[in-house]
Amino acid sequence: MATVSPPPVHPVDEVPPVSRLAAFGLQHVLAMYAGAVAVPLIVGGAMKLSPADLAYLITADLLVCGIATLIQCVGFWRFGVRLPIMQGCTFAAVSPMVLIGTTGGGLPAIYGSVIVAGLAIVLLAPVFGRLLRFFPPLVTGTVILVIGLSLLPVAGNWAAGGVGSAEFGEPKNLALAAFVLAVVLGVQRFAPAFLSRIAVLIGIVVGLAVAIPFGFTDFDGVGDADWAGISTPFHFGAPTFEASAIISMLVVALVTMTETTGDLIAVGEMTGRKVEPRSLADGLRADGLSTALGGVFNTFPYTAYAQNVGLVGMTRVRSRWVVATAGGILVLLGLLPKLGAVVAAVPAPVLGGAGLVMFGTVAASGLRTLAGVDFKDNHNLTVVAVSVAVGMLPVGVPTVYAKFPDWFQTVMNSGISAGCLTAIVLNLLFNHLAGKGSSVDGGDTAEAVGLAGGGGQDAVEKSREEVV
Repeated sequence: MATVSPPPVHPVDEVPPVSRLAAFGLQHVLAMYAGAVAVPLIVGGAMKLSPADLAYLITADLLVCGIATLIQCVGFWRFGVRLPIMQGCTFAAVSPMVLIGTTGGGLPAIYGSVIVAGLAIVLLAPVFGRLLRFFPPLVTGTVILVIGLSLLPVAGNWAAGGVGSAEFGEPKNLALAAFVLAVVLGVQRFAPAFLSRIAVLIGIVVGLAVAIPFGFTDFDGVGDADWAGISTPFHFGAPTFEASAIISMLVVALVTMTETTGDLIAVGEMTGRKVEPRSLADGLRADGLSTALGGVFNTFPYTAYAQNVGLVGMTRVRSRWVVATAGGILVLLGLLPKLGAVVAAVPAPVLGGAGLVMFGTVAASGLRTLAGVDFKDNHNLTVVAVSVAVGMLPVGVPTVYAKFPDWFQTVMNSGISAGCLTAIVLNLLFNHLAGKGSSVDGGDTAEAVGLAGGGGQDAVEKSREEVV
C-alpha cells in the first residue's frame, strides 16, 4: 500500500536543532540590541530620570521587545504575521515623546498616548491590509532599497564609536569595525554552511575578544546591575490622556504602520512567503497590541526592526522560530538585568562592522526586486529616482525639515516613511492615472495599480525564486 508523504515544510516554518536556534537567535539579539535600548536612553535622558529609573526603562523595554517578537513570529488568532520579524521601539516616536514628557505631561502622558496609539493600530490594521495592492514590485523594491540605504548611517555611526562618544571618529574605532567586517566576510566566504550563516555572531564575538585587551569595553555596568528585575504595570503612575499628546502619537502610529508594511513585504520577498492583505493586517495588529502593552509596562511604541531584515537576507536563515528564540532571549535579558548589561558591553565599532554587511544586504535585496521592473521608458525610473531622493533627504540632512510643524517632521524625518509614501504616490501618478502610457511593471489601469499584464507578477515570482 502506497504511503502518502507529508507536504514539505516551508523554510519559514522549519524548526532548526536547539543548538542552531540558540546561535541564530543570539545573532539577531546582538544585531538589534543597541537600537533597542537607544530609545529608552534618549527619552529617559531628556527627562533627566535617575540612573535607577533609566535602568528600569531599559529592562522593561527588553522584556516587551521579547514579548512583541514572540507575538509577531509565533502569533495567535489574528495577531502576528508569522514571519521572522524582530520587534523593537520605533525611533519615529522619540521626538514627540520627548516633547510630551518635557512639557509637563511626564511619563504618564506618554504612556497614555502610547496605549491609545496601540489600540488605534489594531483597529486600522484591516484598512492598511487592503492597501497592499499599492505595493507592486516597483514600490516594494524602492522601499526595500530606501530601508537599506537609510540604515547605513546607523552602521557608520557605530563604526566611528557611537554618537556622543568622546572618541567618535578615532582611527582605532574604524580599524576595529573594519576588522569585524573582514571577519564576517571571511567566514561567509570560506567557512562551512552553518558557520557562514552565523558569520555576524562570529564577527561580533571575535571583535569583542579583540576589543577587550585594547580597552574598548566597559564592564562596570555588569557589576552594578541587579540579578533579577520585573517590570510591573504603570510603575511611573497611572496613565493620563491628553488630547495633544494623543494626536502626536496617532501620527507616529501611521508612520510606524507604513514602515512595518515595508519591512513585512521585504521579509516576505526574502523568505519566499508572500505577504497577503490578511497576513499584513495580522502583522500590524501585532504591532498595535505590542504598542499598547508597551504603554502598560512602562515602555514605548513598537515596530518591525529593519536591522534584522538585513540579517535574514544575509544569512538566508528564514525560520520564524529562530527569531522567536531571539524573542525568548530578550525576555530573559529583561528579567535578568545583569545579562543585559553583559550584552550592552559590546563596543559600538564591533556592531558597526557587522551592520555594514547587514544593512547593505537590505539595499541589495531592493535592487534585486527592482531588477524585474520594466525600465524601458522613464516613468518607472522617475518613480525610483525621486522616491530614493526624498527618502534619503532627511538621512543626509537631518535638519532639513526643522522649520516645519511637528506632525510633518514626524512623517518626513523618517526616510523609510517618506520614501514609501513618495513611491506610492508617484506610482499612482505615472502608472495608474497616466492611462495607456503606463509602464507595465509599476502598475496599470487594468489592474488598478496592481501587477499589470503579468509583468509585475512575473517580476515578483522571479525575485522570490532567486531568494528561495
